[in-house]
Amino acid sequence: MQLFMKLNKAFLFLEDGTYCHGWTFLNSVFSVGELVFNTGMTGYQEVITDPSYLNQIILFTYPEIGNTGMNFDDMESSRPHIRGLVVRNLSFDSSNWKKKLSLVNYLVSIKIPHFFGIDTRYLAKYIRDSGTMVACITTYKICSSVLAGYARKMFSPKIVDKVTTKISYKYLVDNKPRVLYRDYKIYSTNCSLSVIVVDFGLKTNILRILSAYGCMLTVVPSWESYLSILERKPDGILLTNGPGDPASMVSIVKNVKQLLFTNVPIFGICLGHQVLSLALGATTTKLKFGHRGLNHPVSFSDHVNITSQNHGFIVKNDICLQNKVSISLRNINDHTIAGIVHRSRPYLSVQYHPEASPGPNDSLSIFQHFIHVMKSCR
Repeated sequence: MQLFMKLNKAFLFLEDGTYCHGWTFLNSVFSVGELVFNTGMTGYQEVITDPSYLNQIILFTYPEIGNTGMNFDDMESSRPHIRGLVVRNLSFDSSNWKKKLSLVNYLVSIKIPHFFGIDTRYLAKYIRDSGTMVACITTYKICSSVLAGYARKMFSPKIVDKVTTKISYKYLVDNKPRVLYRDYKIYSTNCSLSVIVVDFGLKTNILRILSAYGCMLTVVPSWESYLSILERKPDGILLTNGPGDPASMVSIVKNVKQLLFTNVPIFGICLGHQVLSLALGATTTKLKFGHRGLNHPVSFSDHVNITSQNHGFIVKNDICLQNKVSISLRNINDHTIAGIVHRSRPYLSVQYHPEASPGPNDSLSIFQHFIHVMKSCR
């Protein structure tokens, strides 16, 4: 099938007027999103299905993408969320014991906009110097000025509503064998703790890990009221990752503020970290080009962890925040806040992705710490 796919000329237009010539396997395409780059060598399947990438066109700096094909076990959600994929070369040949189809077949079969045949590392450097901007993958010639109006739509306050669960549900343990998937059960604490997972666009691996540690998980929508959450009498609350500008999510932050009047442990990941920080009185700001990759070093008091990161916003070093929490972790590359711990309450959060998928498993201990905090507050 792949050998007879028709190559079509395509364009990648940036909002500053820059454009590139390339190729696509789609006959017709017009897709607009925020162009961001990811420096990971692997993990493209997890990236494509990560809800945090909603409304974004992903530029991979690694030159060959698609070598391991696609499978159904490593999906981070039930469907793709990206607006497009930009790579230097799409591999037709793929090898993986779990492979069900090639990346090319996957992209074409569900019509994911894609663009290849350019120097992606050069373009990543351009974004690094110029800043993240809106871009368009298309088979038509357009004027870049039309993209200006899209920029305001990328971070709607309601963006989380597009990826959150619509109904509450209990997560059932996935008993599928995962030969190459790390066996978290050897670390299981058999804790039987009840955790409410507030879904801002969660990755499935968060649920897999907490479940393997013995937690009983109930996933609720992002708009679930604090009263409804507390009525469930949870031992802990987890605020997940997700897309968008946290400062625009006024109702979500207001809801989390109400949870702070209790002594229920709260753990935030990525967007959840930003939302918790805003509820504590901090402010956030947008990064020039974000942190997206699998090898971001984060400093603890006595050691360094290599982490998986995917965010375009960070928590600022506010004085009001400093009075309430300790900054427990920092990104070594640019010294931005990578984690906080409240000084007197059982609240903690991290800007990176301890569940990885893709990425290193250096930070799995943060889940164990969260479980320890929940037990101590019982």
